[in-house]
Amino acid sequence: MSQRMNIPEHIAIIMDGNGRWAEQHGKPRNYGHSAGVDSLRKITAECARIGVKYLTVYAFSTENWNRPAEEVRLLMELVISSLDNSLFDDNNIRFRCIGDRKRLPKDVQDTLLGLEERTKEYKRMTITVALSYSSRWELTDCMQKIAAQVEAGTLKASDITEQTIIDNMNSGFQPDPDLLIRTGGDIRISNYMLWQIAYSELYFTPIYWPDFNEDELKKAIEYFNTKQRRFGKTEEQVEKGL
Repeated sequence: MSQRMNIPEHIAIIMDGNGRWAEQHGKPRNYGHSAGVDSLRKITAECARIGVKYLTVYAFSTENWNRPAEEVRLLMELVISSLDNSLFDDNNIRFRCIGDRKRLPKDVQDTLLGLEERTKEYKRMTITVALSYSSRWELTDCMQKIAAQVEAGTLKASDITEQTIIDNMNSGFQPDPDLLIRTGGDIRISNYMLWQIAYSELYFTPIYWPDFNEDELKKAIEYFNTKQRRFGKTEEQVEKGL
């Protein structure tokens, strides 16, 4: 990766195409999910190496609970096995998780909590796994927390700001993504970080997630570098640093 390349502080990824990749190779869908975990490990290590500070990946949505029970069971087993590795220790990576944990099996909840505790002092990069997550769930949960504060008299409705919402969101501990990558060919957001990606650059690729490697990541970052991020300002203002 070129030293002159502007590296996004926060990359979010919708890891799509595992099942279709497996079918393309004449394998069961779970084979694709296992291959997807291998890709995640490689991309996580590469992001840490090039200087990304936050990586957030969409692993399992609230809608995915509607998949066949056997596939869900195998996915949950894969979550546990995939987190039992030295990736975080070797690369000084902190692990976080966002999503509706109450719906997860107890052993998965325990594994997540244990890994968060074990890696909490790691500083090089934070990887956040969105598990049993959807943006509508997160926003609903956020509104319920704020409403409870108003009801308790600790917050006035008139004092609610954008920062109040951020502070009460499950993912409020990290900055908004600079770059959102979706693999698998579909051009949609699929209920993922809808609040947070208001000004993210969006990169869609037909590459299935198991085939998304370091070179494909470089292409996404090169695309990011072609964009001038104005946040409502004019091009002239941005160029003058106003």
